[in-house]
Amino acid sequence: MATKRIALVTGGMGGLGEAICIKLAAMANTVVTTYSPGNTKASAWLSEMKSRGYTIHAYACDVTDWNSCAACVARVVAEIGPVDVLVNNAGITRDMTFKKMDRINWDAVIHTNLDSCFNMIKQVCDGMVERQWGRIINVSSVNGQKGAFGQTNYSAAKAGMHGFTKALSLEVARKGVTVNTISPGYIGTQMVMAIPKEVLDSKIIPQIPVGRLGKPEEVAGLVAYLASEEAAFVTGANIAINGGQHMQ
Repeated sequence: MATKRIALVTGGMGGLGEAICIKLAAMANTVVTTYSPGNTKASAWLSEMKSRGYTIHAYACDVTDWNSCAACVARVVAEIGPVDVLVNNAGITRDMTFKKMDRINWDAVIHTNLDSCFNMIKQVCDGMVERQWGRIINVSSVNGQKGAFGQTNYSAAKAGMHGFTKALSLEVARKGVTVNTISPGYIGTQMVMAIPKEVLDSKIIPQIPVGRLGKPEEVAGLVAYLASEEAAFVTGANIAINGGQHMQ
């Protein structure tokens, strides 16, 4: 029987994060998610999850802020237990051409998508090393691999996540801790489905060899594998899950 673990997923109340939380909870892990302090729908989301049979714990946390991350993880450890699995999923986009890019929109994406990895991993990594077991999974993007028009900030942050992954994985590999990146392509989340249908049908889906958007549950399945005992030999990897849109 698999060991029950405590998994912390940042930005888990929607899209990929929700699917990841549900998948990890269904595998009998104790699941904790973070949500932005200004999120007024957190209680309703938790109630919905409970009505669907999933008990998920949630804590307000500004992942861009070191002190907020430190306080959040300290509460998780005190009230639930030490974190065994960390999924850095929180992220935003602020798309515009570089000509129009300003410092505010650059900083917002770098802080949320990249600085958050340092802020969260730093809180849990030493404990994983001490216990000789841990799984860190960073959610990047196909656009961190190939770039995207109007996404210098986003592509830089997502590419930086994998550089972080590779370096850290070398430091903790002998300590029973794996560090990996996944790079989803276009997934049928609310954010992607907000793209006009004619754009999806004419410009995006034709680029995907399998001929469709990915499903959040497919990405969650990959995360669940990387969080498992069986994935102990996978570390420092960047695993593409993009329907063949970009191959390396």
